[in-house]
Amino acid sequence: MGPPQARGDMLRFAVVWIASLLSGVGSSLTGFVLGVWAYQSTDSPTQFALVMLCGLLPGILIGPFAGIVVDRFNRRTVLIVTDCLAALPTLAIVFLIQTDGLAVWHLYLASAIGAACSTFHATTYQAMTPLLIPKRHLGRANGLMQISWATQIAAPVLAGTLMVAVGMSGVLVIDLATFAVAVLALLVVRLPATVLRPSGTAEAPTLRTDLVAGWRHLRAKPQLLGLVYVQTGFNFVFATAGVLIQPLILSFATADVLGLLMLAGGAGMFCGSLVMGVWGGPRGRVRGMAVFMGVGSVALFLHTLWPSPPLVGVAAAAFLFTLPVVGGCAQAVMQTKVERDLLGRVLGTAHSLGTAATPVAYLLAAPVAEFVTGPLLMPGGGLAGSFGALVGVGEGRGIAFVLLLDAVLLAALAAVTAFAPRLRTLETALPDSVADDSPHPVRSS
Repeated sequence: MGPPQARGDMLRFAVVWIASLLSGVGSSLTGFVLGVWAYQSTDSPTQFALVMLCGLLPGILIGPFAGIVVDRFNRRTVLIVTDCLAALPTLAIVFLIQTDGLAVWHLYLASAIGAACSTFHATTYQAMTPLLIPKRHLGRANGLMQISWATQIAAPVLAGTLMVAVGMSGVLVIDLATFAVAVLALLVVRLPATVLRPSGTAEAPTLRTDLVAGWRHLRAKPQLLGLVYVQTGFNFVFATAGVLIQPLILSFATADVLGLLMLAGGAGMFCGSLVMGVWGGPRGRVRGMAVFMGVGSVALFLHTLWPSPPLVGVAAAAFLFTLPVVGGCAQAVMQTKVERDLLGRVLGTAHSLGTAATPVAYLLAAPVAEFVTGPLLMPGGGLAGSFGALVGVGEGRGIAFVLLLDAVLLAALAAVTAFAPRLRTLETALPDSVADDSPHPVRSS
């Protein structure tokens, strides 16, 4: 394939990615305003948490099924169908708002459908990327794709402004418009046949065989399975920090300050995504993951030293800057080392395994901080005279102590990634899925 074809593929990727990014921004805005509505309507943190869990659990359960669909059906069709399905609950909620019939259980259902569609979307894009982008540019492409995470973190600031300007229904209509843009881009952009259905004409195995194909492939390549376990641990650390950062800030600052610090964190992640998009990541991707996890652990530790908004703002930006590098490197390794015809199923299984730790972190971190470390770090508490000298004593310092433990866990994970033999030699021990740098596999006749 000549350079013109390669440039054309990258242009196609860019158009589809931008449309997907806009859709992701719209979904983030909707998720925020619906969460605010749930909390304001019920005054129940539990109801708010249930909406979050409904937006998480279906994606974990459906990962292997999504991988099968991505490997067996036209990927353009998968993306268009899931976009349309994801838009239906949003459209229904707009109608329910106008008729004053919206209830919290509607949000449970809408969040679950959105999570399922998002899993199909993410798996499809991750499987298509190495078929459009040369190997040497995979780190850049994966870094850019993670800009959507930065927009989700910064969504509250934009969503709050839009709520004042156009109201809740207006925000949802904007989300519907972004869905339409994404579908239009998929209909207009011409994608190579090998990208849409790389499996060729091979007879599909049974559903049961397909469901376990991703797991069997990972078991057969323990280096890749080890990488997935690292991602699982990393997601646990990130989820623990994510669920505790806001309560930590609110223990010593106002809601306005919280919004500014969240914007700072989102800006840090946005910058990390852009840097990864330009740089492409280190040549040794696994080693690079370890280095940036180590940097992230230092930044997470800085959150805990004392209740200072400027310190937390800088630390949050630094911590979130590392995420696109770690995630982009891990994704590029998977896309490079997994056979193209299995990529959807392996990525679907890896998604389920990698995100399974997130609800565990949600369910453990807050109760431990509230009922265990919180009382221990109040004046006269059991840890006030020891760890209290490091993280402080009083309101919110129990949360800081859990984040301190989270930082230690991330540092340990970085050490394992750097020194575990299977992970250290992963990139040299496993052959690449294609021998050259062409993103298109050559089909056998």
